[in-house]
Amino acid sequence: MTDGRSYTLGVLNGDGIGPEIVPASVLIADAAVKAANAQPIQWRRLPLGFEAIEKLNEATPVSTLEALAETDGWILGPHDSAAYPEPFKSQLNPSGTIRKYFDLFANIRPAKAFPGSSPLKPGTDLVIYRENTEGFYADRSTFKGTGEFMPTPDVAIMLGIITRAGCERIARAAFEAAERRRKKLTIVHKANVLKLTTGMFRDVCREVGQDFPDVTVDDYHIDAFTVHLLRRAPEFDVIVTENMFGDILSDLTGELAGSLGLAPSLNASDTRAMAQAAHGSAPDIAGQDKANPIAMILSTAMLFDWLGGKHNDPAITRAGRLIEQGVTDTVAAGVCTTDMGGSATCSEFAAAVANHIAGN
Repeated sequence: MTDGRSYTLGVLNGDGIGPEIVPASVLIADAAVKAANAQPIQWRRLPLGFEAIEKLNEATPVSTLEALAETDGWILGPHDSAAYPEPFKSQLNPSGTIRKYFDLFANIRPAKAFPGSSPLKPGTDLVIYRENTEGFYADRSTFKGTGEFMPTPDVAIMLGIITRAGCERIARAAFEAAERRRKKLTIVHKANVLKLTTGMFRDVCREVGQDFPDVTVDDYHIDAFTVHLLRRAPEFDVIVTENMFGDILSDLTGELAGSLGLAPSLNASDTRAMAQAAHGSAPDIAGQDKANPIAMILSTAMLFDWLGGKHNDPAITRAGRLIEQGVTDTVAAGVCTTDMGGSATCSEFAAAVANHIAGN
């Protein structure tokens, strides 16, 4: 008899290498669920990106959003919205649309030195909690329209929105993670210049921290913090910051830990989560079975861990850990894609990980 509850998860292949790395992740997820004696996943495949434009004349169909609302979470492949024809190219991109529609306020981006990846900073093991709905990102700082406008052809203005509610919920999520990890949290801001906006972000994070007395808290200005990361990334644990700073820092930490191509991420609210690799769609190698699927696979493992925590389900949590260990063991055995110095194709690597999990 299988353990835990049953889950329905959406599958959105996306563009570029998405139709290669997302099915690879599903294959491995199924193997891990079976090995963990968890309930089989009910996968629901949904159109997005070029596929949706061709079939439904929408990059992010309303029908896809409505279907996702009926799931427990989903896997999102990368999109190549810069290559979409108009009017889709000028619209809010698919991942942004989904994040906004479901209010996925936390973008969780771990950076852990990966064996076999020649990390720039061995020993790095940190996670960035990036506020995902506010800040200076024009696509999510207003209810309608965008946060950028031009009053004259020679003047461009952008809005940066920071709210107490937005700060509080990302801070709480970050402190809860710090309690589970090494009990250390770093707030990154620019309060010496952006005194009202990122100053409030810093102050609200510290206020929330009073509910977590076991967590040690420090804070840095964003410019200084990039230097500290380059010098001593392994000393940091949980980092919480606003939207734009978090986006930039997570690319940096991904490279310090080995490669942005290996960097997983999870977008989450209190009720739903979306697995989405931090990298792009790599159209130059699409369809060639060359892509490294590790970031997408590990993002799926993060989704399982999130589901396990939310639903108090040890079986799905166990499946997520099997995925992570399966990837680590497979690379350690010398099986990896060409970007990591190996010779395996995307599909061969996925099959090797799935077989390893099934054998354990």
